[in-house]
This record gives sequence, structure tokens and C-alpha cells, in this order.
Amino acid sequence: MNAASESRDIVLAFSGGLDTSFCVPWLQERGWQVHTVFADTGGVSAAEREAIEARAAELGVASHVTIDGGPAIWEGFVKPFVHAGEAYQGQYPLLVSDRYLIVDAALARARDLGTNAIAHGCTGMGNDQVRFDLAVKASGDYRIVAPIREIQKEHTQTRAYEQAYLEERGFGVQSKQKAYTINENLLGLTMSGGEIDRWEAPGEGARGWCAPRSAWPVEPLQVTLRFVEGEAVALDGDAMPGAKLLARLNTMFAQYGVGRGIYTGDTTIGLKGRIVYEAPGLAALLAAHRALEETVLSKQQNRFKPDVGRKWVELVYEGFYHDPLKADLEAFLASSQRMVNGEVVLETRGGRVDAVAVSSPHILNASGATYAQSADWGVEEAEGFIKLFGMSSTLWAEVNKP
Repeated sequence: MNAASESRDIVLAFSGGLDTSFCVPWLQERGWQVHTVFADTGGVSAAEREAIEARAAELGVASHVTIDGGPAIWEGFVKPFVHAGEAYQGQYPLLVSDRYLIVDAALARARDLGTNAIAHGCTGMGNDQVRFDLAVKASGDYRIVAPIREIQKEHTQTRAYEQAYLEERGFGVQSKQKAYTINENLLGLTMSGGEIDRWEAPGEGARGWCAPRSAWPVEPLQVTLRFVEGEAVALDGDAMPGAKLLARLNTMFAQYGVGRGIYTGDTTIGLKGRIVYEAPGLAALLAAHRALEETVLSKQQNRFKPDVGRKWVELVYEGFYHDPLKADLEAFLASSQRMVNGEVVLETRGGRVDAVAVSSPHILNASGATYAQSADWGVEEAEGFIKLFGMSSTLWAEVNKP
């Protein structure tokens, strides 16, 4: 038995919420020295970040570290996701994909401590357990401890049990955490629980970043995004790192309620899952990128690429972040972005965002023709094309006419 397997140190991926707060005393009472890691993948303020660190200290962890996960989530997820250009089941923008970067941060901390024990606060009813476990298993020989799955063997109302468990030990529980499960990061925000799980209309408390209709600004918002090989590199002429650009888009478009939806999906484990989600920045990025792609990619690229994008999204959604097929698909997606260079003007008046102008040196314009307006070919050429293009259907009709 090696030293890592004998260690009683365990690294817990920690957010400070109900589930991961519960994990700390539960693990401690079973003899573990708990080391928490908060991978700051965005979506939290400086004050909230400090509160997470304070929560870890309050719970009495052996050590706590905070990792800046913004650059990793941009490179590891946002870039290929925007290149893919597809949402899961046509709607959900994979807002929990920061889980893979959180796993990376936890594994790095485990290596520093010389332990192979990793813990997470995923339930046994959701998809995150699959993402966490498969990402860990793909990275080496680690022991995985999942306290919430363990208590579900004996308790059906796990949230109520967790709350009581913490309160009995003198640890408070935020009121909002009692009502909903909330996940927040640079990509966006998701909420579940309560009336959302009951397929009822979300209550007023089920709102995060996106302003309600009554609070939208009167004046429309216009922004310009510049892309180089499919990656957004500048906002309104200001070059900036991707994570900063996405954070700024989140702030700007959330004021107009852009990127909010209610989604019911087919989960990895087979249940139906319903959430409220808000992703204003990603909605803006996807709208701009698609508008630019439509003008510079060939007809066959635009037809085929969505199939690749949907498969990439399925792999990431279901936990196969490290599957070799994902890398293969990303090689194709990167190749498809060679000419996706230019600027896109986005506009919103609230609720939705539109690409209203596109400029690029690679727009596939014909010098002598404009669709439905003018052409540099003759009537005979058009008629000949139609005849040959429809030959099979025309022959079928002639041969099989009544």
C-alpha cells in the first residue's frame, strides 16, 4: 500500500453551499482531514469569494485554497463550445461544464498533499456525479468519496437532513439555499428545487442575474465583437482576455434579461431534469459567432458542422470530457474556424439578442450576383440548372403518373 492510499487527507471540491458545507463535518466525523478547494470559475463577487473562504474556516477544514479558474474555463470549455455552436437538446448551454475544471483543481491539490482521496458534494440523483467521477477516473487511480450519495442510502429528504445536520452542529444555512439548488459560474446560473422541480411557474425568488421585464433599460444596447479564428478577442474595440470578455457580456446583457430560459432535459441517468437557467454572455457570444460563420463557411460546412457540434455537446454533457472522440471532434471544429475572422454588431432591446451587422474579409460574396436581386448568368443557364437539379423527382413523377 503506498503512502497516498494510507493518507487520511482528503480534498473536497467546495462551493460553500448546502451540499459541500454538509460534506465537511460528515467527512471529519469519519476520520478525514478535509482540505477544501474552491475553483473560482466566475459568477461570484469578491465578497462572495471571501464568504466561501470564511465558511471553510468556520467549518474547521485543515486547509483551504482558492483557484482562479476563469482562464481554464475559457480555454477548456468556452472556445470549443462556441466553435461547436450547439446547445444540449437545442436549448441548454452546458452551464455546469465548469465541473471538469473544478476536478482539475482538486486533483492538483491532491497531488500537492500526496493523497489519492477526492470528495465531492454531488447527489446520487443528478448528472454532476457522473461528470465528477468520470473526470477523476480518467485522470488516475483515485479514491472517490461522495457523502451526499452515502446519506441517500438512509434518507430520502436529503436537503432537509443536511440542513438539520448542520444546524445541530451550530452551522447556519442560508435561507436561499433552503429553497433552491443554485449553481453559479462564469458561464451562467442554474436553479432547481421547489416549484421548479414540480413543473410549476418559477417564483420571484427563482431569479439570478437577468433583470425582469419591468427593469429593462429603455434604450437599446449595441456592442461589437471581434473574432479571430472563431475566438472572441475584443469587445467594442477593446482587446481583453476571454474570461474578462465573457464576464463583461454577462453584466451588459443581463440588464436586458437576455439568455434566461426554463429547460426540461433528458439527463444522463435517465430522469427528466428541469431548471431555470441564465446565460446572457454565452447567448451573446453564440449569436455573434453563428452570424459570422453563416457568412464565411461554405454551404457544405454549414450543413455538416452542426452534427459535429451536437456530438461534442453530448459528450461534454454526459461526462466524457476526456474521451478521445471529444479531442477528435475539436480538431475538426478548430479547422472549421480558419476563416471565421471579422466583427459582428449585436443589438438587444430586451429578452433576445440579434446580430444586426457583420463584416469580414472572408464573406462569400459573388462579385457579379446578389441573391434574388441580380445575377451574372443567363436565363438559359438558370433553366438548365433547374432541369438537372430536379431530374430525379421529375422522372419519378413522369414514370409514375396516374
